[in-house]
Amino acid sequence: MTNACNIKGALLVLNSGSSSVKFTVFQVDTVAAGGHQLAPFFAGQLDGIGTAARLKAKAADKGLLADEPWGHLDKGTVPSVLPHLLSWIENNLPTDLPLRAAGHRVVHGGSLFDKPVLATASVIAQLDGLSPLAPLHQPQNLAAIRALAKSRPDLPQVACFDTAFHQTQPALSTTYAIPKRYTQEGVRRYGFHGLSYEYIAQYLAANKPGLAKGRVVVAHLGSGASLAALKNGVSLDTSMGFSALDGVPMGTRPGAIDPGIIIHLMRRYSLDADELERLLYHESGLLGVSGLSNDMRAIEASQEPDAQLAHDLFCSRVAKAVASLAVSMGGIDGLVFTAGIGEHSALIREKICRYLAWLGFALDPLSNEANDGLISTDGSLPVHVVPTDEEYMIASHTIKLQFG
Repeated sequence: MTNACNIKGALLVLNSGSSSVKFTVFQVDTVAAGGHQLAPFFAGQLDGIGTAARLKAKAADKGLLADEPWGHLDKGTVPSVLPHLLSWIENNLPTDLPLRAAGHRVVHGGSLFDKPVLATASVIAQLDGLSPLAPLHQPQNLAAIRALAKSRPDLPQVACFDTAFHQTQPALSTTYAIPKRYTQEGVRRYGFHGLSYEYIAQYLAANKPGLAKGRVVVAHLGSGASLAALKNGVSLDTSMGFSALDGVPMGTRPGAIDPGIIIHLMRRYSLDADELERLLYHESGLLGVSGLSNDMRAIEASQEPDAQLAHDLFCSRVAKAVASLAVSMGGIDGLVFTAGIGEHSALIREKICRYLAWLGFALDPLSNEANDGLISTDGSLPVHVVPTDEEYMIASHTIKLQFG
């Protein structure tokens, strides 16, 4: 761990997928009492890797830094292009802001990791063993860590887990009704989007302490969507389970589905594991129901009956999840919407809260349209829109672990 008394530099946060990398660079400064201050410096995305790679980046003030094709550097995989991205990032940092560390979003920490850890070779090997639990995410996350380690072996890297925040959940929330031998092998409910929920919990503690001490359902609604029950800022239950397929319908994922359907598809249509994986991860959800798009904005704009069904189905299932999670907490004192859809779709929030009117929720139309802050009426249980910041959460964990 580096001495916390004299730290100034930059910290890189990476969120790596199969054909894209999102990145944020934070400026780090030491403040009083050995603490640290984080400020976004610039951020961007390298997408289309393997087809038509393109780098886009903006400064903290939203000024354009880059919008350029990277096909000449594209070797078809994220790991092959990461060293070039790292060079671009360092070349765009002032000389007095050296890159000090990198933090990574890693989807699955299993039961092994309940907090961020330094990404050593032994840790990476353990995380590799969890890849079957998140086959479309975990290998990509680890490939980025390995590529960065090869390119910059001197750069400390920290793995931050989407599952860690939910490690506080009781066995009642994490156990499936299956033979115990499978539970002992790790077939249990883990929950995801933990970095987002952790950020919201900290935000509420700092800005809404009364509500933070109560029973709150947080709805992280984006292309991937889940909800979590937080009591006194601690996760008690969540809608996602063993994998990121469970819970409410998502952009291309079905959410909760009768296991008998899987058996039927295997027997009736002879679908194998790879075909089922493609169906459940890439062809279902809003896309499957609407037949139009996995993008909620396109679905909201459409008048097609199937698009309207997809919209209504999403809102109904989210409302059911809110009510279910209230049971896990013995009641509910407030609701928070976050993530892409949760933060920006007034219509989605209005429909969901209309379903939940019997629980005491009512929205103020003008506040709801503003997409920020308290959006409920005076007589309602409080409903808030809070923009999440998983990148800040990763940066915060990274700096604490690396610099104290």
